[in-house]
Amino acid sequence: MIPIRLRDFVEDSDGWLYAVSTYDNDEKVGCVLRYVPDKHGERENPSGRRYKKYDFEDAYTFIRHHKPHYSNLVQRIPIRDVKKVLKPEIEISRIANNHVRVRKLLELFSLPSGTIGCTGSILCGLENETSDIDMVVYGKHWFTAQGLVRKGIMDGKMEGLSQNMWHKVYEKRKPEISYDHFVLHELRKWNRGQIDGTYFDILYTRSYEELKSAPTGKGEVIGKMNVEAKVTDASLAYDSPAVYEVEHELVSRVLSFTHTYSGQALAGEKIEVSGICEQHGSEYWLVVGTTREARGEYIVSRTLLDQGLKQIR
Repeated sequence: MIPIRLRDFVEDSDGWLYAVSTYDNDEKVGCVLRYVPDKHGERENPSGRRYKKYDFEDAYTFIRHHKPHYSNLVQRIPIRDVKKVLKPEIEISRIANNHVRVRKLLELFSLPSGTIGCTGSILCGLENETSDIDMVVYGKHWFTAQGLVRKGIMDGKMEGLSQNMWHKVYEKRKPEISYDHFVLHELRKWNRGQIDGTYFDILYTRSYEELKSAPTGKGEVIGKMNVEAKVTDASLAYDSPAVYEVEHELVSRVLSFTHTYSGQALAGEKIEVSGICEQHGSEYWLVVGTTREARGEYIVSRTLLDQGLKQIR
């Protein structure tokens, strides 16, 4: 069986749909509930079946009440309970045939088959007129797509975000940094835009060959820590969790489980991090996003903030 990986969706024996949120899915799939069949639900699939959408906190509450055996840091579904797997890179042809803007994005990216897909409500056939487009790009091809987003916006084939949209993104994320600092970091990531007025982002997922090296498990909690460190490797900074290898007297790695701080710094930059320190064997990792809100936890590039807007070009 093809491994289940981050940003796939799975359906359980009751028809509930979950977004896969981990890479370690051999025995139990780590995921978060998104859609449950409900005759009064606001979403409808092409066959006419209606679903209710669950946001993060509501999903955890619903699972605790109705399927407590799945409850964990994320929901953990035994492989035997998985009825169906929806893979973005496999379903992309079907999606593009039915979705003009996704098809247009595919044409602009022009990436090899199997290296790009579409996840979220569109993958499940449960999108509505307000749905964003969540494109997924695998492995090294993500960086090609990132460059094409930048070029597409510069050439006018895609639209950048308006100031109003940036405020909406900021309010949705509710980060522990100021709006100006948030936008300063976001503008150089080139991982989001608009196509014919519809918001889209490009999400990084490891290629199948890279899955075995993904970090897994929670270490021994040492406590809250604030550090400044130099980034030595940011090649997985857009993964989930985002990974930054750093040079520091204690911490060797910074991980972010919140998308807000993915791609937050480049190799060679000095970062300021507030998070929870965990011991993993002989290593100490600083983890950001230990709760959904990540209150008091953040990553900023001190190098970028010191240089200011001159960094954006």
